[in-house]
Amino acid sequence: ECPKRINMYLITCRPPTVHLLWSGGTGKLDEAPSWAFLLCAFGLFVYQSLDAIDGKQARRTNSSSPLGELFDHGCDSISIVFVAVGTIAAGRLGTMPSWMFFCCFISMFMFFCAQWQTYVSGTLRFGVIDVTELQLSVTTLFLLSAFFGTRFWDIEIPVTGLPMKVLPLMGIVFGSIYSCSNYFRVILSGGIGKNGSTVALAYMTKSELYIQDSAFIGPGLLFLNQYFNSFIDEYMVLWLALVISLFELTRYCIGVCLQISTHLRISVFRIPSIPAAVQVQNQNHTD
Repeated sequence: ECPKRINMYLITCRPPTVHLLWSGGTGKLDEAPSWAFLLCAFGLFVYQSLDAIDGKQARRTNSSSPLGELFDHGCDSISIVFVAVGTIAAGRLGTMPSWMFFCCFISMFMFFCAQWQTYVSGTLRFGVIDVTELQLSVTTLFLLSAFFGTRFWDIEIPVTGLPMKVLPLMGIVFGSIYSCSNYFRVILSGGIGKNGSTVALAYMTKSELYIQDSAFIGPGLLFLNQYFNSFIDEYMVLWLALVISLFELTRYCIGVCLQISTHLRISVFRIPSIPAAVQVQNQNHTD
């Protein structure tokens, strides 16, 4: 099996399972069915397993290439959004809008910093507690919500009077502080980056980072609408921003994959008869 096909399987297993949580009503303070949480836990466990397998499969088939590594990072950057949304739904963090925003933001920021430090140092670093441990912790959270219900997170902790949902929040906050301190210890030694996807792309292709990005059109429309006192219905502007951002992300990903595969003379979703590493080496000698 082609490793990049495994990455595509990763993407397809996350959105449907997370959507079940919100369509079940958790975002509106209602309980989603237990089977939805079990399915989400199973989907995340399969995701983290396949995420570890694809690299081993690439080395086993001798088809490792910069495109494969970039494909892996790109799929992770999309999946991490759904992991954050699923965590919010399972932990009933929708009742705390400020913390809900924090959890959405910090997940993307942490991924950004992880790619940034790789771009700066040229080495992908893993801590004692890293992404695999985080995914297993979220899987445990899904299982707790499945067996005890999301109301479990509203139970008050004795003495403190705080709800149980504070415990995963504290884990997120202190874990983020610990990881960011390690990331910025490397980042502050030099380098520059813009966001997770483009930083990974610049590192893989040894190319320059561009400041202009048409993906900012969507957020720009939201800011303009707020500046002019929402003269257009915010709901419609959000949908418009979503469509524009989705189109730009799709166009960007397809364009990058085609350019790299054409330059390296490798297939995106097929294992070539000549190993990718040999093709890249031959291409370098030719150039």
